[in-house]
Amino acid sequence: MRKTARRPAPRKKINHGVLTELVGYGLRRAQAAVFSHFLGSVGKLGVSPGQFGVLVLIKENRGLSQSALAKALGIERSTMVAVIDRLESQGLVQRVTSETDRRSYALALTPEGAELLARVTPLVRAHERQIAARLSAREKVMLMEMLERVAGAAGRS
Repeated sequence: MRKTARRPAPRKKINHGVLTELVGYGLRRAQAAVFSHFLGSVGKLGVSPGQFGVLVLIKENRGLSQSALAKALGIERSTMVAVIDRLESQGLVQRVTSETDRRSYALALTPEGAELLARVTPLVRAHERQIAARLSAREKVMLMEMLERVAGAAGRS
């Protein structure tokens, strides 16, 4: 008896139904694509999109507290503690006594954290150029403005 190779069935286009009308679904698909590209181009240095954001905010905001950082990123304080613990254990971030409130800690990059951020930032800029390549400069500005409006509307609920 001869075995015949089976051809794969032709791919049927998936009907997304109501999902195509949902801003949240569109944002989630875009986020997944952007994160996947980020990890492929920047992840080799061991930095996730979220970690990059944390490192940038710490660098740009001297004396930033964990609570203020969590609020700026829109995440729970307990989640932020775990993120900072991880970055601290990697030698990238340190907690120092706050100059304004001795009862709390301020966050600072270590020299290793600053060096890693300096190496990663050009890769992130290249990643951004690629993911925005199909947008004109005006469209990119418009997209950023619209995303801010969506984020503001979602934050009010």
